Amino acid sequence: MGSSLVHLFTVITGVGLRLEERDGGWALAGSLASRFGLVDEYLAHLADRNYSPKTVRAYGYDLLAFCRWLAAEQQPLPGVTTDVLLRFLRACREAKVPGRPGPNVVRLSGRRMDQYAATTINRRLAAISGLFAFAAMRDPDMNNPVPKGREARWRVPGERSGMLAHTVRRPKNRSSLRLREPRRLPQALSQSDAAELLASLRTWRDRAIAGLMLYCGLRSAEVLGLDVADVDIGGRWLKVLGKGERERRVPLDVDVASVIQVYLLAERPESGSGRLLLVAKGPHRGQPLTAAGLRTIFRYHRELTGIVGGHPHALRHTFGTALAEAGVDLAVMQALLGHAHVDTTARYIHLAPAHVKAEFDAARDRIRAQR
Repeated sequence: MGSSLVHLFTVITGVGLRLEERDGGWALAGSLASRFGLVDEYLAHLADRNYSPKTVRAYGYDLLAFCRWLAAEQQPLPGVTTDVLLRFLRACREAKVPGRPGPNVVRLSGRRMDQYAATTINRRLAAISGLFAFAAMRDPDMNNPVPKGREARWRVPGERSGMLAHTVRRPKNRSSLRLREPRRLPQALSQSDAAELLASLRTWRDRAIAGLMLYCGLRSAEVLGLDVADVDIGGRWLKVLGKGERERRVPLDVDVASVIQVYLLAERPESGSGRLLLVAKGPHRGQPLTAAGLRTIFRYHRELTGIVGGHPHALRHTFGTALAEAGVDLAVMQALLGHAHVDTTARYIHLAPAHVKAEFDAARDRIRAQR
């Protein structure tokens, strides 16, 4: 086996380059890590800017894939050009995802199951763009090989100073290398599926988890991050720490409050941890419930009930859809769901089939009356 093939095998297997957690952050490790010291500095910079640990980890794996490809191509990081990026993106589009069904299995959209999604490739491009923007910030003479798109403009004249200017998001400059992403609406559960999924839960802890998502609209990470002190059962309020360390107060559903109270009194194990939700049994009993543990709970109950869409985030989508169908004000929905911008909340208006159908029928009645 030639030296180049040995080198390529080392890179692919991850012996030469891998990502590992170090001192609470993320950094590249392995025999080739010294070539890509800029990546470690960039990931540390993101952590210093208070980026979510999950975001830093995701960017780290995106840049790991890029650096592995550069090493296999024997391309140094400082010499990356737009042409090199085009070749990398082509490699991403043609790559096969390990563990996925073969090329004969396709989605309804026609895309093969064993290929990376456009969102994944675009996230890799965003990580690379951020890396070179960080390098250019330190060295103004360095050019960013990621070309920018058109200059951002306001959608309509007057939106800059209008009454609703605070609700208008200024479009960002996006690279012309980005792939076109399909726009799909989040999937909510039907009332029958949600009821069946809840009925399958046997512990007070699991019922509290599902109730906090379905009736309070919390994200799974927000549920896991709740402390006992964050739950005001008497006043029926929750103190929630959302994305970007944004704190908000959310009303606590009365039934969910009762479930949490029973859990605290009868089921929660003794522990020195202040977290609300703890592991109930096994060697980790009394320790905070992890994201992997929560996914295991829902995976088991999806298989038990046969509800394929019974994912944790689907319960939050169901909550948002119910608010939209009830005609709740968009600003109130935004506050309850913890969205940074109202555009994200507006998607739930399109998720409410009853609301849309009622408006459609009313419009048709007005049209018929005018004939």
